[in-house]
Amino acid sequence: MNALVLAGSRPGGDPLALEAGVTHKALIEIGGRPLLTRVVGALRDAGCTRVFVCCEAGPVEDLARDLGADIVPPAAGPSGSVLRALETCGTPLLVTTADHALLRPEWVSGLVEGAPADCDLAVMMAERARIEAAMPGSRRTYLRFADGHWSGCNLFLLRTSAARAAVEEWTRVEADRKRPWKIVARLGLGLLVSYGLGRLTLARGLARLGEGIGVRAALVPASDGLAAVDVDTAQDLEDVRLLVGDGARQVR
Repeated sequence: MNALVLAGSRPGGDPLALEAGVTHKALIEIGGRPLLTRVVGALRDAGCTRVFVCCEAGPVEDLARDLGADIVPPAAGPSGSVLRALETCGTPLLVTTADHALLRPEWVSGLVEGAPADCDLAVMMAERARIEAAMPGSRRTYLRFADGHWSGCNLFLLRTSAARAAVEEWTRVEADRKRPWKIVARLGLGLLVSYGLGRLTLARGLARLGEGIGVRAALVPASDGLAAVDVDTAQDLEDVRLLVGDGARQVR
C-alpha cells in the first residue's frame, strides 16, 4: 500500500503557520514534532510501503526527504495533485493531509480493512456523537443524513484504477466552486429529493454519487471520533496540543 500526504501551501501562505512562526502548516510542531513528521510516522507504522509527499520545493520538501518520503510536485488544487500522484504511485493509494495531527495507524488499517472487496473508492467519516465524545467542543463541518451528522476524516482509499474517475470529478467540482448550481445539478433530482426529505443515509448517498460517475464508492465509519479532527484553526491547534500534552506555546 502506497500513501500520499498532501502538504502543499496556500497562495500567500497559511495564516495558521504564520501565527505559529513557521513558513508552512506542515512544519507546525505538536508534541515536539512537526505535523508532517507525525503523519508520515503514522503511515509507516500502519505498514505503508512507500510514502509520497506532495509539496513545493523548500523546507517541507527537505523534511519529507529526511523522513525517507518520495516527492510529488503539486498541481493545480488538491484534486490535481492527487491525479498527478496517481500517475506516479498507481493504486491502491491511501490519501491524507499533512494537518492530520492525530493520525493513528489503526485508523489507516481500519479504512483499508473496512473497505468492501468490490469497491473502487472508500472514504472514512465520523459521526457527530463519536466526535463530540472524543473531543467535546470541537467545531467541525457536518453533513446531515438520515443516519446522523457526519464529518470527513481526510482519509481516502483509492483502491482500484477506476477511482481516478472520482478524482477527475473532484477536479470539476473544484473548478465550479463559484458556480454551486453546477455542483448541485450533478447530484440528480432523485438524490436531492431524498436528501432534502431526510431519507438518504450517508452510505447510500456515497454509493449513488459513485454510480453517477461509474465508481463503486463505499463509506467506512470511523470507530474513533478523533479521526475527524485536523488542524485548520488556532482553536484546533490549541485543542490538539492540550490533547497530546504539548507544552509548546499555544497559538491564539
